[in-house]
Amino acid sequence: MAQKNEEDDKVRLDKWLWAARFYKTRALAKAAIESGKVHCRGERCKPGKEPRVGDEFVIRAGFEERTVVVQALSIVRRGAPEAQTLYAETEASIAKRENAAAQRKAGALGMTTDGKPSKKQRRDLFKFRGSSNDE
Repeated sequence: MAQKNEEDDKVRLDKWLWAARFYKTRALAKAAIESGKVHCRGERCKPGKEPRVGDEFVIRAGFEERTVVVQALSIVRRGAPEAQTLYAETEASIAKRENAAAQRKAGALGMTTDGKPSKKQRRDLFKFRGSSNDE
């Protein structure tokens, strides 16, 4: 039997992010908020901010940046399917994330390597840096 508390109307942002399963622990959610990875209306938030239904948050985690709209409030962490009902990700955010993931997968960001450089490549690299390889 689900009982609605008055506490569900007043939820701290770090608790809501934890309950919505954006972060594994509440401490990680608090650290992310304090380091500026969570924004509301273009401004940094504080962990004690009380999110409201309809608020839009930009959440960065690793390479991904999500723009989500609060659909419901909860202080209880439940299963992932139930946690996904707490927010709705915007269409633009989904498209942007998928595009960025495809670029990363294709190696378009210059993060691909062909393994260990050859002796000639190492010499060229040392010459470019202006150092000798005797060091």
